[in-house]
Amino acid sequence: MTASSHTLDDDRPPRVRGAFDASTWKEIAYLLSNLPVALIGFVYTVVMVAAMGGLSVTAVGLPLLACGLWGARRLGKSERARARALLGVRVDEPTPLPGPERSGGFFPWLWTGIKDAVAWRTVLYALVRLPWAVLTFSIALVGLFVLWPVLPWLARGMAQVDRAMVRGLLSPSDGLERRIAELESGRGVVVDTAAADLRRIERDLHDGAQARLVALAMGLGLAKEKLLEDPDAAAAMVDEAHGEVKIALQELRDLARGIHPAVLTDRGLDAALSSLASRCVVPVKVAVDLPGRPAAAIEGIAYFVVSELLQNVSKHARATGASVEVWRTAGRSAGRSTGRGAGRGAGRLLIRVSDDGRGGADPLAGGGSGMAGLAERVGAVDGVFVVDSPEGGGTVVTADLPWRDREA
Repeated sequence: MTASSHTLDDDRPPRVRGAFDASTWKEIAYLLSNLPVALIGFVYTVVMVAAMGGLSVTAVGLPLLACGLWGARRLGKSERARARALLGVRVDEPTPLPGPERSGGFFPWLWTGIKDAVAWRTVLYALVRLPWAVLTFSIALVGLFVLWPVLPWLARGMAQVDRAMVRGLLSPSDGLERRIAELESGRGVVVDTAAADLRRIERDLHDGAQARLVALAMGLGLAKEKLLEDPDAAAAMVDEAHGEVKIALQELRDLARGIHPAVLTDRGLDAALSSLASRCVVPVKVAVDLPGRPAAAIEGIAYFVVSELLQNVSKHARATGASVEVWRTAGRSAGRSTGRGAGRGAGRLLIRVSDDGRGGADPLAGGGSGMAGLAERVGAVDGVFVVDSPEGGGTVVTADLPWRDREA
């Protein structure tokens, strides 16, 4: 074969000999495999589109279309794997579609599958690939027998076009799908957190103030009955009820403070965090340096984070002192997140709570509560939550939240 004589020819230029390296052979293998792979994708796509178009007026048409697009996603995944193995193209995998249980039911899941941009781009890829695959297969095959000296350069040029097609049609849209998934996950965290807070409030009301008020009503009823028979006993019971009223009011104040303290609404983070520090069992230094007030939602999360962290200091840290620092900075988030969000935007609200206690805090402990719960809350608004807590070295927790201006 002519190709053999060229391969064994010691007089050929080194440039031609060096061109046939492992990468070149992989590119040639990719080009030769283009035709059978493209034929499979083209036939699948044409049959799917034709069949689903004909059945779209029936009850099974849309579910079958969603299934067909799911198959297109699988074709795209195999094509990315082939390009990765033979062309060295590193393309991120798109975010998997959520199942019916995460989509909110069958019909939302069906609609998500039908409007899946990743699958539709794969369909477009399969349709435009066939003519190009025929051309590249033909040139690569002829090149093996006729155009051997220039085959490496032909293969590289055609492989570059394939790389561009894979990146353009089979890669996520600049991370858009991943970003949407992050936001949907963050929305789920917010919903779950709100539901947990409502359950906590209901439990506190039921077990605390409500039970105390029921007992108070019964006591006042007994006092009313004894008012004429035994005035002294009635007066004692009324006095006891008065004490119960004070306790119930204090419980309601504590509950309201846990929801959203009035001092935060009226005077902002500086006063609210100082109030938190005054209730901590260890001395706490508070330093707040803000040019204004952030949006109410961000301000509330900041307050909640500091509140929970100071409670941890009181209960677990065995510290002799702590500090709370809050300031605004321009730039991206600092540190590595234990949550999901990454820093975006120019303005950031930085919170640092540190203590000189025993350390060893686990940032993943507590599931939906504790440090993990705080990380989820911060991550849900595109923030970062970092815990530095070596054994015996104290704990430093940094929360990095996006700064959003407060509406007038």
